Amino acid sequence: MSRSELDIGLHVLDHQLLDVNGRRCGNVDDLAIEGGPGETPQIVALLVGPGHWGPRAGWTGRLAGWIGGSRKVRIPWDEVEKIDSAVHLKHDATSLGLGRGDDRLRPYAEKIPGAGR
Repeated sequence: MSRSELDIGLHVLDHQLLDVNGRRCGNVDDLAIEGGPGETPQIVALLVGPGHWGPRAGWTGRLAGWIGGSRKVRIPWDEVEKIDSAVHLKHDATSLGLGRGDDRLRPYAEKIPGAGR
């Protein structure tokens, strides 16, 4: 799929992020779009993290963001390698500031029967 023309609501927003190693590292929570009057709008960054939930989900999003730590990560659009059923990134999650929640919870999640599948 061409990155120059796509339906961002259908192919980008709320889609899973995969780093260069195929690690799931969150979802696209919002987009930073720039462009003035008469200009073609351009996506400049993916916005990821619970700090971005409030504007999209009202008070429930703000509450969930507060519980989740209100963390915000901005991933430059040129970091996107390709888009299919997920948004694939060019670098690893750690270098992009993603996956920290997974890293904290991994020791506990590994103790759940069947979690290693």
